[in-house]
Amino acid sequence: MFTGIVEETGEIVARERTDDGLRLRIGADEVATGLEHGQSISVSGACLTVERFVEGKWFEVFLATETVERTYLGDLAEGETVNLERAMPADGRFDGHVVQGHVDAVATVSTVESVEEDWFFEFDLPEGYDRYVVEKGSITLDGISLTVADLDTANGRVTVAIIPTTYELTTLSEKAPGDPIHLEVDVLAKYVERLLEARFE
Repeated sequence: MFTGIVEETGEIVARERTDDGLRLRIGADEVATGLEHGQSISVSGACLTVERFVEGKWFEVFLATETVERTYLGDLAEGETVNLERAMPADGRFDGHVVQGHVDAVATVSTVESVEEDWFFEFDLPEGYDRYVVEKGSITLDGISLTVADLDTANGRVTVAIIPTTYELTTLSEKAPGDPIHLEVDVLAKYVERLLEARFE
């Protein structure tokens, strides 16, 4: 489990296509320190497993075909950056919200607006996902725990306000209209929906 609080951004330093998927080598400092084989890391919101690593320099993860198809990670080139977060320790602080690292779908950046020191990002949600989003509720975008500032259900769009720290320390500063972004809706909303469906079936 993760919290959606990005520790640092990492750089794709190598990629290798295989018959079963894709292997990525990601350069990082803090996140690549103290790693263990089999450890979980959120890579721009996708929970991946560490296969190999060099302490304080890089780690490698493997993306199965389903992960490649469900995310945009397979489209990343060497030199591009990703958001990184290690799994939350049992005795750690819970500063974000419950993030599984299971990408539900890929949304699209529709507008980016700078307002004084803050930024407002609007995203087009894939059809059907707006029902899991509520104003002032939690949403995960590229592994970042964010609060919904506005929800336009008529057009399937969601707006989030980004403070300078989040803008500077994550890959959001590199996003522009038309860019893809990983979406994970609040898992509690999905559980509530399933329980209600079961009750009325």
